[in-house]
Amino acid sequence: MSFSSTEQWLTRKILGMAGNPPFQLIVGQAAGKAGANDGLRRTAIVVSDRRMLAELALDPEIAFGDGYSDGRIEVRGDLVVFLEQLMQAMQGAGRTGWYARLRSWWLDRVNDNTTRGSRQNIHRHYDLNVDFYKLWLDERMVYTCAYFPTISATLEDAQVAKMDHVCRKVQLQPGEKVVEAGCGWGALALHMAKHYGVTVRAFNISHEQIAYARERARREGLGDRVEFIEDDYRNISGRPDVFVSVGMLEHVGLRHYEEFGRVIHRTVGDWGRGLLHFIGRNYPHPFSPWMRKRIFPGAYAPALSEVATIFEPWNYSVLDVENLRMHYAKTLEHWLARFESSVDRVTQMFGPEFVRAWRLYLAGSLASFRSGGLQLFQIAFAGANCRQMPWTRAHLYEDLQLALKEEKWMHATP
Repeated sequence: MSFSSTEQWLTRKILGMAGNPPFQLIVGQAAGKAGANDGLRRTAIVVSDRRMLAELALDPEIAFGDGYSDGRIEVRGDLVVFLEQLMQAMQGAGRTGWYARLRSWWLDRVNDNTTRGSRQNIHRHYDLNVDFYKLWLDERMVYTCAYFPTISATLEDAQVAKMDHVCRKVQLQPGEKVVEAGCGWGALALHMAKHYGVTVRAFNISHEQIAYARERARREGLGDRVEFIEDDYRNISGRPDVFVSVGMLEHVGLRHYEEFGRVIHRTVGDWGRGLLHFIGRNYPHPFSPWMRKRIFPGAYAPALSEVATIFEPWNYSVLDVENLRMHYAKTLEHWLARFESSVDRVTQMFGPEFVRAWRLYLAGSLASFRSGGLQLFQIAFAGANCRQMPWTRAHLYEDLQLALKEEKWMHATP
């Protein structure tokens, strides 16, 4: 085969594997033709050379992620729209190749969330640099899906609304004890203590996050009501009334769900209640291999059927299931816009390849939630002997509607 016929064969193979999405795939020397397409094919992927094409044919997702990050692949057009179109096309595509499946299996084994593995995985993402996250998160440093009472709500207000939404779902009462598994930079634990009169023990294995949270608790005078513990969730102890985990289940790993359920039951027993907030899917499917390799090692987004294995052995009742998928898409729109406005600073911190990789991560996550590839679930649950269960869902919205009416939620204090 000639050089051009080899390119054509590889191009057809790659586009076929991707479900024949509506864009062009062209090699570097033909880049000038990228704008000469017709109709729907206005977006183009420009790859550097035939070797990059071969890598895409062998392992499309990791090759695309790495190629985009190091500059060997260029996307001409809106990156989020391109990724959304690609994901929609791939929903009808066939199975991935053997090499990509082998790579995915290998990543699961290498990044398994054992006690030691979890600490390494969390360190690689959350201990980067607190100043980096300050550039694009809200002022409270909440790195999970926000809850937008109105479409025009600011990110800051939506994160406060999310924390209140969580607190209402577990019906926190003054004087109760709460344990939080995976507390980030401490915003939710401090919010629960400050606004709901509870005491909180919050566990996290990110050293940077725990240090930041402890300092913030000291500044806000909440050190006697919130204890931030640098330890694995498997070592959670005590007898709290409520178990809360927001954005941490994704880092547990499917193989450790039985162990996670055992930890929950060991703490809140048959009388307690709790909430899990996590990224999920409509059906079981491996998490993005490129994300697992470069951004979130050890991550897994479960289906509801898989999460049920956490509750069923302990006879826990599922009280409420809510999908906040579009709220996460809106959250990511804010994060991506703030990230892009801070590109110069991020480049100074980590370099251009890091910037492209994290742009792809944020844009890809946004596209996944928009297209329905990812969901955001909140599950409220209770033990078999728990008596504090809601009669209706009115408690979730009555206070919110009053606050919206009075616009109090727009002026919540940090």
